[in-house]
Formats: sequence, structure tokens, C-alpha cells
Amino acid sequence: MNSTSHFTIHSPWRQGLRDALPLLGGYIPVAISFGLIAMQAGISIWEAIAISTIVYAGASQFLFVAMFASGAPLWLIIIMTLLINARHVVYGPNIAPWVPRGRAWPLLMHGLTDQVFALALIRLPQLEQHQRQGWFTGAMLIAWFSWIGGTALGAIAGEELTRRWPLLGEVMPFALPALFLLLIIPKFVSRPWVISLSITVIIALVLKLGGLINVAIPLAAGCGMLLYYAVDYREKHRG
Repeated sequence: MNSTSHFTIHSPWRQGLRDALPLLGGYIPVAISFGLIAMQAGISIWEAIAISTIVYAGASQFLFVAMFASGAPLWLIIIMTLLINARHVVYGPNIAPWVPRGRAWPLLMHGLTDQVFALALIRLPQLEQHQRQGWFTGAMLIAWFSWIGGTALGAIAGEELTRRWPLLGEVMPFALPALFLLLIIPKFVSRPWVISLSITVIIALVLKLGGLINVAIPLAAGCGMLLYYAVDYREKHRG
């Protein structure tokens, strides 16, 4: 039985908006970067906005633009985009136990990004079942619209912004990694998490420095996951 304590909120969707508000600090700068890069690759403003609205997949969008600019065939672009987004196959089963049945959920899952998933995995178990859809709606909408708005801003005025403030162009790419760091820091509260996360970071860094850039993250993540369960099992069965 889950021991997570529940708390009652009067307006779940507003609470979702408030909880997801910090995500904008990472989403908007990276979305501006995408809008700017899309324009430089010959994609129109409306096409860039449409990509962020329909695809809404962060790294996959940057890959899409890079492959499009290099003249890659459409079928290969689609396959690579799907491969990068295959991580959602893991997200779904993990969040499913906290999602009540309802016809709206398949549509709401369009807003399940890495950061919204991390936030939902913490918050949904704390909410009453009837509050979860409202909370998730508020959280995913503010993240989604901030990504779309940032893309539009980057496509329309990104070049002018980076010309006027050159430092902005240097720091924008680091916004999303910083946001991920902010999300995992609270996990450093127990021995299994501290060991597994620390080793995961070290493995990823070693693989990257060794030139294995494409496999650094998945291999490190796989090692970290196995290590977490190994340490957690040992902790539970010690003595």
C-alpha cells in the first residue's frame, strides 16, 4: 500500500499551473533557440510554430531541423524522431497507476514531456484521484504554451535578441540541462539514489569524453537503473 500522504486543494488546475511555473525558466530559452535555428535552416515561422505545437518533443525537434537542413529523407527523419521519443514507452507505465480512467487522458498525454513527467510522478500520488486530471491539465498546458510561445519569439525576433544581447545566445542552450539538474537534486536524499545518480553522471561523462556520444546517455541511464535496484535490494535485505 502506498504511504504517500494526500492533501486537498481547491483548484487542481491552478495548482498545476503554479507547480509547473518553474519549468518556464528552462522551456522558453530553449524554445527561443529552436525558433531561431529553424529560421536559419529555411523553415518558415508558421512551420516552426507548427512543429512545436504538434511534435512538441524538444531534442527531437532540433534533430528534425538538423536533418532537414542536411537534406535527409523524410522517412529517416521520422524514424529518428520516433527513436528519440521511445523513452515515453517507459514514462507511460510509470505514470499509469496514478492516472484515473477518462477519455481526456489520451489527449492530455501529448503534454507529457520529461519535465512534466518528473513533476507528475512526485505530485500525482499526493493528490486525491478526482484532482489529478485538473492538476495535470494545468501543468501540461502552461508548459506546452510556453514552448510554443518561446518558439514563436525565437522565430520572429531570436536573431535580433541574440544580436542585441550576445550573452543570451551563449546561455540559452544551458537552460534545459540546468532544469533537469534542478529536478534530480531533490532525489539526493537516500543512499540508493545518491549512489545510482552519482555513478550515472560519472559513466555518462566518461563515455562522452571517450567519444561515445550517441550511447553515453542510454548506457549510463541503464547502468544507473540497475545499480539503484541493486543497492535498494541490498538495503532492504541487509541483516
